[in-house]
Amino acid sequence: MSKKIILLIIASVIGLLALSYIQARLIKNTYSLRKEAFTDKASSQVSKIGSYGSPIDSIFDAISDTFVKDLDTYNLGKVTREQLLIRLKKISDSLNPKFIKEYEKEVNFEKLGYNLKYHRQLKNLVILDSLKTDTIFKRKKKEKGLKLIGYDFQSNSDLHLGTSTWETNRTFEEVNNGKSEKVNYHIVFETSNYINIDDWEKIILMEMRSLLIFSFCIFLFVIGLFYYSIKNLITQKKIADIKTDFVNNITHELKTPLSTLSLATKILKQEEGMSAVIENTIGTIDRQNVRLQNLIDQVLNNSIGYQDLELNKKQTNSADFLNGILNDFDINHEENIRLNRKLSNTTSLLNIDEFYAATAIVNILANAVKYGASKILVSENIHNNKWILVIEDDGIGIDKKNLKLIFNKFFRAENKDVHNVKGLGLGLYYTHQVIIAHKGTIKVESEKGIGTKFTIELPLMN
Repeated sequence: MSKKIILLIIASVIGLLALSYIQARLIKNTYSLRKEAFTDKASSQVSKIGSYGSPIDSIFDAISDTFVKDLDTYNLGKVTREQLLIRLKKISDSLNPKFIKEYEKEVNFEKLGYNLKYHRQLKNLVILDSLKTDTIFKRKKKEKGLKLIGYDFQSNSDLHLGTSTWETNRTFEEVNNGKSEKVNYHIVFETSNYINIDDWEKIILMEMRSLLIFSFCIFLFVIGLFYYSIKNLITQKKIADIKTDFVNNITHELKTPLSTLSLATKILKQEEGMSAVIENTIGTIDRQNVRLQNLIDQVLNNSIGYQDLELNKKQTNSADFLNGILNDFDINHEENIRLNRKLSNTTSLLNIDEFYAATAIVNILANAVKYGASKILVSENIHNNKWILVIEDDGIGIDKKNLKLIFNKFFRAENKDVHNVKGLGLGLYYTHQVIIAHKGTIKVESEKGIGTKFTIELPLMN
């Protein structure tokens, strides 16, 4: 497996994990909002109970009135702190059944859709006078509070409705040795209010079930798409490797019988006394053999990319190099092509592989001939330490939609005006790979019916 595919898989996994994290955060935030709305709704129901003058309000008053008298007794030292709290618990327990009965009348469980339970716990109880502060009860964070009224359930901080504080100044008379004395003290009575709903988390999740199912399906879809894409990518890479190996192997195998055929035709050509028909036939066999070998060489050379080209670079005079290519081309096509040259007088040195670079340029010239050019203009100049070669022709041109595709392997533009153009669609791909291997660039401009212009830039030697 290539490094690019491994990096792509790693990047995809990271992206998938990031997407999963974002999705989880969104679901968590939605859950928190639903829980808050659920708690607010339950809280609003509880807040309606115990209005002034109601039976529940009377129960709260009965507890406080009775307990205040016990506080007077405690303040006089007649009962201990523990006995005072036991007394408070007895008062609450005796009135609690009546509270629950009245509570269930005011809160309609059936209409609400769930059992909304409530209780009030003692949080702090403090007595203050002019001499001292006496903390009778103070609930610690991890300890269970003293339930005053309501249902029995484990308090949950998520369903805490808040605290209530009742403060009052208490004055009563104590008769001691026949004398009446006034006793003053201040009471701070702080309570915590809690609600509880059976399976409240399940209720919230059921309200979110559509979102959860949709999110789960989307997640499975993304996982499946990711798996399919990676699997397909690896499969395509394997197929491409197999195709490349097949092309390389089959072309090498084909060259052996072709070489034998070439040798046989040379021997036959040396024979004397053959008729004109036989000579023409042998000539035809020889030409088609050469053509077939050239096609095989082209397939073999174009089966590799620019990264795999092994260049044998050397210092090359650009003028001599280009003139040599154009002279050979002119000899072969002087009857049907007018080749014009506009070359620079400046001598420049290139560091190139002459074989590959020459083949790349010849491919462009040959393409111009194939696609109807009657004249070709070749010009060169030096700019920004680069050798710039421009090849223009007056052929049929290339459709704009095909311009970005002509350097692709095996691509051949469809053209109804030309029916006899032969080739494999590898020439320009090969040219592009060679130019890139030389750290250069190639651009193409064309207009349908007017012609095509190729611009090649290669770096000069420093």
